[in-house]
Amino acid sequence: MRCTVLGTGYLGATHAVGMAELGHHVIGVDTDSGKVAKLAGGSVPFYEPGLRAMLRRNLDNGRLRFSTDYAEAAEFSDLHFLSVGTPQRKGENAADLRHVYAVIDTLVPLLRRSALIVGKSTVPVGTAAELCVRAANLAADGVTVEVAWNPEFLREGFAVQDTLHPDRIVLGVQRDSKRAEEAVRELYSPMLEKQVPFLLTDLQTAELVKVSANAFLATKISFINAISEVCEAVDADVTLLADALGYDARIGRRFLNAGLGFGGGCLPKDIRAFMARAGEVGANHALTFLREVDSINMRRRTRMVELATRACGGTLLGANVAVLGAAFKPESDDVRDSPALNVAGMLQLNGATVNVYDPAAMENSRRIFPTLNYSTSVVDACDRADAVLVLTEWSEFLELRPETLAPLVNAKVVVDGRNCLDRELWRQAGWQLYALGRA
Repeated sequence: MRCTVLGTGYLGATHAVGMAELGHHVIGVDTDSGKVAKLAGGSVPFYEPGLRAMLRRNLDNGRLRFSTDYAEAAEFSDLHFLSVGTPQRKGENAADLRHVYAVIDTLVPLLRRSALIVGKSTVPVGTAAELCVRAANLAADGVTVEVAWNPEFLREGFAVQDTLHPDRIVLGVQRDSKRAEEAVRELYSPMLEKQVPFLLTDLQTAELVKVSANAFLATKISFINAISEVCEAVDADVTLLADALGYDARIGRRFLNAGLGFGGGCLPKDIRAFMARAGEVGANHALTFLREVDSINMRRRTRMVELATRACGGTLLGANVAVLGAAFKPESDDVRDSPALNVAGMLQLNGATVNVYDPAAMENSRRIFPTLNYSTSVVDACDRADAVLVLTEWSEFLELRPETLAPLVNAKVVVDGRNCLDRELWRQAGWQLYALGRA
């Protein structure tokens, strides 16, 4: 099949490459000529394991190309994916939909044949229905534009796997839809042949699926972090507690690791936009609990600074602190709303000399916090450190041996911000280990 992907950020670029990998012919379109040039040249503007090789393979076989020309997209295909960003509005919780509207306003007047626009961006419920009306008003005589919604469920660091082998496909369609289900089923047929569940819904349900999934995940993470605070108050161990909870099939162990909390460009802004939209549709009391979820999550950062202060003997003034991790999660270079980088900045504000190392996120970190010291390796970051903080659970950090770092540091003190280190291994090597929710 032929399709276009409008917007080539993290979501759009990954989807475009993925659809080409499935055998389709794809044009990725973006107004950012620099981004388009990079992708067309075989470079991915962000870190995502496996994506670069897949991009180059499909550029070379001719199934994938990139353009800034919406007219070319309108002529090329009748199936268009909308994959632009929906950031948080400045000074508000609500989502900024300017880029979403811009796609419709630019593409639809150029269409000369009836077409299907399939949204993948995370948007407030009701947006798709609004776009149906907007597209109908902009379409030329005789051109019918159908709108459907196919939310994405990508995990940074696993986006290639999630694109090619999703755990479910959700498609929301208009009540009078004529071709959306057939077209999307045909496009995704290689996945459907492998029995990937396909759920057909109305537009508003499809829009709610993604934000509801994010809200549930955020709630689970903040729940164990709240319990962690109780554990600290009574000298209990939150990790053993989470292990016990995890044996309950109704709860499960995943995402019950107490620590620094969540961040990134999706989860925080999506739950805030969800709260804002609930208020707009008259269900403002339904999601008030998400305010506390957000509050617990943000509080983890100040608690980590407090824990680091205790680890450094009660003051950060003049302390030399190694921070291992800047990305909001491993296998990513994304530092948007990163708890690790936020903590590093707060440590510096409290008088510490901070040396940051991350395997992938150094360049992005420098743009946000240029005043921090950035190291070229773990060894460089830990040189003469009074405390070593592990704030992103990269495998490189999980595999560290305490005896390797011991000759480098001023004090054998490690602060485990993700409860990811082997506690006994470090203690037996003579290190003091601090962690949130544990004695």
